[in-house]
Amino acid sequence: MEWVWVLFKGYIYKQFTREGKEPSEEELQHEFMRLLGASTVTVLVQEPWQGSVRFKALARYTWDEMTPLLHDPMNYLLETFGGGNFKLNFHEGWNFVATQNFKPQGEPKWHDMPDLDAV
Repeated sequence: MEWVWVLFKGYIYKQFTREGKEPSEEELQHEFMRLLGASTVTVLVQEPWQGSVRFKALARYTWDEMTPLLHDPMNYLLETFGGGNFKLNFHEGWNFVATQNFKPQGEPKWHDMPDLDAV
């Protein structure tokens, strides 16, 4: 899950500096674990749409649901949704934390899945 730490580190560091604190590595790690437990991740896929592209929301996971995705994102995405251009958006409540793109190769399974944002 090192890749997730890299995504969250800047967001966490900014929180400390807004409070006028210079955090230690231990404080950063502690806040990372707290924040990760309070975060959600939305899985989106890029799809052609009206001569352009859009991002279709396929799933939204809380901490207790996202662990398999975080440990092996490429295989999880491929097995669950098939191939495509995926974007993982992390949020703390309404606050955007970070995003990461993945492009597993394979047949798409997501075409007939509903768009979470349209439901």
